[in-house]
Amino acid sequence: MYTVKHAAVLTGIPAETLRMWERRYGVVAPARSEGGYRLYDDAAIARLTAMHALVEAGWSPRRAAEQVASGTTLGRTSDAAMPEGAEDEGDLGVLVRLARDLDPRVMARELDEVFARADADTFLDDWLMPALRQLGLAWQRGEVSVAGEHFVSASLQRRLAAVLDGVPGTDDAPRVLVGLARGSRHELGVLAFAIALARAGAEVVYVGGDLPPDSWVVAATTQRPDAVVIGVPSADDVPAVRDTVSALGAVRPELPVLVGGRHQDDVGAGEPLGHSLRDAATAVVARLARS
Repeated sequence: MYTVKHAAVLTGIPAETLRMWERRYGVVAPARSEGGYRLYDDAAIARLTAMHALVEAGWSPRRAAEQVASGTTLGRTSDAAMPEGAEDEGDLGVLVRLARDLDPRVMARELDEVFARADADTFLDDWLMPALRQLGLAWQRGEVSVAGEHFVSASLQRRLAAVLDGVPGTDDAPRVLVGLARGSRHELGVLAFAIALARAGAEVVYVGGDLPPDSWVVAATTQRPDAVVIGVPSADDVPAVRDTVSALGAVRPELPVLVGGRHQDDVGAGEPLGHSLRDAATAVVARLARS
C-alpha cells in the first residue's frame, strides 16, 4: 500500500491531480489509514498509470477514466476508440499480450515497433517501467503464466543489454558499479537504470544479479568505482541488500552506496535514489562530477 506521495512518484501524476481524479472521475477508491490518509494498492497504481498514459496520448480525462473503468486498457486500444488525431502511445499492455501468446516472431515484431518509436529520453520511465508493472500485476492475477513472464523478461533483457552496450562512452566519466544483491535475479529494473546512467554520462560497470556481499567488495576494491548502485526490486531482497551495504561500508566508507527499486525505502541503509530513472541518473552523475 502506498501513500499519495509515493503513488505520485510511481505514476508520475501530481498528488493534487490524483485527488482530483478520485473525486471527479472515481477512477480509484483508495483505502484509508487509521489516521485518514489515502493508501493505494498495486491495482490502483495500475489504473492510474493507464489513465495517465491515455491522457498523455490525447484523451480527455473523463474519457480516459471511462476507458480504464471498462477494464480494456490492459490490452491494445482499438484505433476507433482513440480520439481524432491521437496516437496509441499509451499501450502498456503489450507485454501482457506477448506473455500470453508465447510467439517469438510476434515478440520480435512488437518490440521492434516499441523500441523504434520510443523517445529515448522518456522510454524507460514512461513506457518500460509502467508496462513491466502491468505484466507483474497480470502474473499475480493468474492471467499470465510463469513461462510467459520469463519469455518476455528474457527477450527484454537481451534488448536492454544491447541498448546499454550501444551507449557511447565519454572520457573521464564517473564510474558506477550497478547490480543486484545475493539471491536477487529480477534484473530488468536495475538494467534499465544502468542505461539511464550511461545516457546521463556515467561509465557503467554492470555486474548483473545474485552477487554476494564478498563479490561486491572485490568489485568495489578492484574496479575503484565512484559510486555503487544496488537494486531492491522485491521485499525478499531487503536483507541481502543491507548485508551488502554494510560490507561495502566496512572496506570503503567513503564510497556512495545508492539503492533503487520498488523497496528501496525498506532497506534503511544506503541512499535511496527515488523512483524516476532519468532524474535519479542525472542527479547521480551531476553529484559525482562535482566531487
